[in-house]
Amino acid sequence: MFSYLSEILRAYQARDPAARSALEIWLLYPGVKATLRHRRAHWCWTHGLKFLGRAISQRTRKKTGIEIHPGATIGRRLVIDHGMGIVIGETAEIGDDVLMYQGVTLGGTGKDTGKRHPTIGNNVLIGSGAKVLGPFKVGDNSRIASNAVVLSEVPPDSTAVGVPARIVRLAGEKVDFAGMVDQISVSDPVAQELLTLWRQLDEIAERITKDEEGE
Repeated sequence: MFSYLSEILRAYQARDPAARSALEIWLLYPGVKATLRHRRAHWCWTHGLKFLGRAISQRTRKKTGIEIHPGATIGRRLVIDHGMGIVIGETAEIGDDVLMYQGVTLGGTGKDTGKRHPTIGNNVLIGSGAKVLGPFKVGDNSRIASNAVVLSEVPPDSTAVGVPARIVRLAGEKVDFAGMVDQISVSDPVAQELLTLWRQLDEIAERITKDEEGE
């Protein structure tokens, strides 16, 4: 347990420039408290003590503002910066060295059964307010921009932005909108509606730019 805690504290010190000491992180950072308490809740959940696991989870939510279902699987050195409003669903899986900001949701769409929540790879950054919804994978070393809504798989070493999210970088190279990796090739009507709205916003922005240039 001491080794596990030490590893988490070092990860926070490496990633948070505001962190002044390991003692401060341990005593005052809600992300550390949520992660350590989830470890206990997950043990209870996997050993048949599901009510107790949920009780620990809900108490942690009340204390920290971070809700992690006891069934979720979390890897090593997860860093939760600020943390308020984070929700992680029951079948979510998080790899090692993930950095997550406030307001993130790893949730479901309501149309899946069994595995309903995303799998987050290693060394992934998820910006504040991002929503990752569905039972797909976000590849290793990827970046999800703030307030993005991700509805399907994100390749490794890529950056996803927007509503619905689109890939703008892949392996360090820019991806043109016309040739972007398709993330919305699903029959979900909500996803299709979001894509239509995104295109309409692009058209409106283009018209405004042309009007301003014509003045």
